[in-house]
Amino acid sequence: MTFTAWCNSHLRKAGTQIENIDEDFRDGLKLMLLLEVISGERLPKPERGKMRVHKINNVNKALDFIASKGVKLVSIGAEEIVDGNAKMTLGMIWTIILRFAIQDISVEETSAKEGLLLWCQRKTAPYKNVNVQNFHISWKDGLAFNALIHRHRPELIEYDKLRKDDPVTNLNNAFEVAEKYLDIPKMLDAEDIVNTARPDEKAIMTYVSSFYHAFSGAQKAETAANRICKVLAVNQENEHLMEDYERLASDLLEWIRRTIPWLEDRVPQKTIQEMQQKLEDFRDYRRVHKPPKVQEKCQLEINFNTLQTKLRLSNRPAFMPSEGRMVSDINNGWQHLEQAEKGYEEWLLNEIRRLERLDHLAEKFRQKASIHEAWTDGKEAMLKHRDYETATLSDIKALIRKHEAFESDLAAHQDRVEQIAAIAQELNELDYYDSHNVNTRCQKICDQWDALGSLTHSRREALEKTEKQLETIDQLHLEYAKRAAPFNNWMESAMEDLQDMFIVHTIEEIEGLISAHDQFKSTLPDADREREAILAIHKEAQRIAESNHIKLSGSNPYTTVTPQIINSKWEKVQQLVPKRDRALLEEQSKQQSNEHLRRQFSSQANVVGPWIQTKMEEIGRISIEMNGTLEDQLSHLKQYERSIVDYKPNLDLLEQQHQLIQEALIFDNKHTNYTMEHVRVGWEQLLTTIARTINEVENQILTRDAKGISQEQMQEFRASFNHFDKDHGGALGPEEFKACLISLGYDVENDRQGDAEFNRIMSVVDPNHSGLVTFQAFIDFMSRETTDTDTADQVIASFKVLAGDKNFITAEELRRELPPDQAEYCIARMAPYQGPDAVPGALDYKSFSTALYGESDL
Repeated sequence: MTFTAWCNSHLRKAGTQIENIDEDFRDGLKLMLLLEVISGERLPKPERGKMRVHKINNVNKALDFIASKGVKLVSIGAEEIVDGNAKMTLGMIWTIILRFAIQDISVEETSAKEGLLLWCQRKTAPYKNVNVQNFHISWKDGLAFNALIHRHRPELIEYDKLRKDDPVTNLNNAFEVAEKYLDIPKMLDAEDIVNTARPDEKAIMTYVSSFYHAFSGAQKAETAANRICKVLAVNQENEHLMEDYERLASDLLEWIRRTIPWLEDRVPQKTIQEMQQKLEDFRDYRRVHKPPKVQEKCQLEINFNTLQTKLRLSNRPAFMPSEGRMVSDINNGWQHLEQAEKGYEEWLLNEIRRLERLDHLAEKFRQKASIHEAWTDGKEAMLKHRDYETATLSDIKALIRKHEAFESDLAAHQDRVEQIAAIAQELNELDYYDSHNVNTRCQKICDQWDALGSLTHSRREALEKTEKQLETIDQLHLEYAKRAAPFNNWMESAMEDLQDMFIVHTIEEIEGLISAHDQFKSTLPDADREREAILAIHKEAQRIAESNHIKLSGSNPYTTVTPQIINSKWEKVQQLVPKRDRALLEEQSKQQSNEHLRRQFSSQANVVGPWIQTKMEEIGRISIEMNGTLEDQLSHLKQYERSIVDYKPNLDLLEQQHQLIQEALIFDNKHTNYTMEHVRVGWEQLLTTIARTINEVENQILTRDAKGISQEQMQEFRASFNHFDKDHGGALGPEEFKACLISLGYDVENDRQGDAEFNRIMSVVDPNHSGLVTFQAFIDFMSRETTDTDTADQVIASFKVLAGDKNFITAEELRRELPPDQAEYCIARMAPYQGPDAVPGALDYKSFSTALYGESDL
C-alpha cells in the first residue's frame, strides 16, 4: 500500500496510476515515466513492443539511469522485474525512494535517514507527548504526524484536542488532513500501525519523507531566516559597540577639554600656602583623577581594535567614528593634555621656591629697615640742633669730635642702606605682591638718608667755622670714642648677623653656615679683650679727673656710646650666640632628615624604575615569542598582568615617599636618576602595553575562531612572521613581507605576474601605504585567503526565499519569518521598494543587504 501510494503520488502528475507494483512495472514504461517525474530529467525513448526483449530493454534503461545517479543496485536485474518478482520490484522502488526522496535530505551535516530523523525531532520538540527517536514505534500513537502538520500549518490541526490513548483517531486525522490539504496520498493504514508491535520502518520513513518535501519551502525559509538573523545580530552588536565607543570617546574628550585649561593656567598665587594647595590639587589629579582616564583611553583603543576586528571578520566596512572622535583625535587631545601637564609640577615647585625666597627677602628687608629706622630715630633733630652757638671751646671741640664720630657712624650705615635698596630691587624683579609698600618704605629710607647727608654736611661746616676758636680736647675721651664707635658697630653687625635669617636646601649648605658661625665664635676672645681695653680707657679718664680734681661735665662729649651700652650690647651678643647655635643645629637636623628622605626615595625608585623597564622589555619579548597555544599565551599574559597589578603597592609607597619629599620642599636628589614623573609615565606605559598585548592575542583568538584557523596554522603564521621580523619591531617591511609570503607558498617572485600579485596583497594589508605590515593585518589577510564569510549576495538570496521569490518583501512577511527585535530592526532601516512590481508597503531588501556590507551608516 505505502510504495504504491508513493508511486501514484508522483505518477498522477503525468496523468496515470498503478494498481499493482510488480505487475504494472513489468514492461518498464511506467517505471521510466516515474523516474522522469521525480528527477525532472528525460530518459532515453522507451520501446513500445510487446516482446520480452522490449520490456527488458526498457527496464535496463531505467536501471542504468538509477545507477547514473550514484545508486548501487545489488542483485536487482531487469529479468526479475519483467518476470514480476515482487521482492525485487519492491527493493528497486525502495532504492528509488532512498535516492530521490530521502538521500538529498540534509540537516546540520547529517544526511538521508539521520537527517530526516533530526528534522522530525526539531519540528516536534515543542509538543507534549511526542518523542521521535526512530521510524517505527515513535509514530504509533499518531501524535508525531499531527505535530508535523500543526508545526507548519497550525490552522489544519486542533492539536490540544488529540488524546494519546486514541491512536487510530490520531493517525486517521493526520492521514486525511495530509491527503486533503497537503496533497500527500494516504500511504499507511491506521489499524495496521496500531496493531503491529513494530511498524514497518521503510513505510513510515517513505511517508514521512513526503511531509519533508511538502514543507521544503518552509525549510528553505527557515534556513534563510536563520542566515538573516545571524547577519542582523552581527550588525546590531557592532552598532552597540559603535555607540559605546562614541559615548566613551565623547566623555574622555570632554574631560580632556576641561582639564587642559586648568593645567595651562600658570598664574602664580601670592602666598606659599595658596601655591602649596595648587600642588596638592595636582597631586590629587595625578594620583586620583588621571589614572582612571588612562585606563579609559586604553580600554577605548582596545574596544576600537576589537570592533574593527569584528567588522573585518564579518565582512563589514571599517567603523569610522563621527568627526572629532577618531582614535587619532583622542591621541592628539591626550598629547595636548600631557604637553599642558608637562612642566606644571616643576612650575609649581619653582613658584613655591620663588615665594619662599620672596618671603625670606621681605622679612630680611623689614628687619634691616627696622634696624636702620631705629638708628636714624632722632638723628635729624640732633643734626639740626644749634647747641654749638652757646657752647664753650671745649664743648665745641667735643661737638666736632662727636660729629666726626657720627660721620664715621653714618658712613658705616651706608652699606645697610645699600643692602635695603638692593633687597627692595630684588623683590621688585621677583614680582613680590606687596612691592608697593616695600618701595614706599625704601624710598622713605633713601630720602631720609639723603636728608641726613645734607644735614651732616651743614653741621660740619658750622662746627668747623668755630673750630679755630676751640683748643682743648680730652684725648682719652677722644681715643675712647674712636675705639668705641667701630667696636659698637662691630657688635651691632654681629647682633644683626646672629639674628640674620637663613634658608638652605642641603647638608653642605648648613654645615657651611655652622663652620662660619664657629669661625665667628673664635673671634669672641679678641673682641672681649678689645672691650676690656675700651672700658679701661674710660676708667683711666675718670681716674685722671679724680686725681686732678677735674669735674667732668656729664658723659663723654665725643660719643654717645657709653660703657653701659657696650656692656649691654656685649651681653646681648653673648645671649645671641647660643641661640644661633640652636637654630643652626635644628636646621642641620632638618637637612639630615631631608637627606634621609632623599635616600629613602632613591632606594625605592632605583628598584621600581628598573623593574618597570625590565617588565616592558619582557612584554616585548613575549609579544613576539610563541609558547603554546594562543589560549596559553593569553593565560600567561593575564597572569603577567596580575603580577604587574600586584606590584602597585610598591608604586604607592614611592608616591608616599615622594609626597614627604615635596612637603619637606626638597627640590633635588643626587642619589637617583628616577623622578616620580618618570616612574609614573613608565607605569602608565607598562599598564597600557600589557593591556594592548592581551587585546592583540584576544583578537588573534577571535580571528582564528571566526575564520576556522587551526592552532597549527596560527603557529605557522606567527613563526613565519617572527622569522622575518628581524628587529622584533612587530611589523614587516615590503621585502620582508614578500619573503614571508614566499615561505608560505605564495607566487610573488620578481616577475610581472608575481609583482602584480604582490602589489594586490600589499594594497590589502597596507591600505594606507605606510610601508609596514603589522601582524594583525597579516593574520586578517591569511584568514581571508583561507576561509569564507557571508556576502551581500548570500543575504539577498536569503531574503528572496522569505519573500517568495519577489523583488521586495513586506513588513508582515518579516514579522512572520524573523524574531520580533530583528524584524523591527529591518523594517526601520529598509527603504521603500520603487520597482514597477511594487505594492503598498513593499520594502527594498536588496539595497538593505548591500548596505550591510558597504559604506553605510546602518
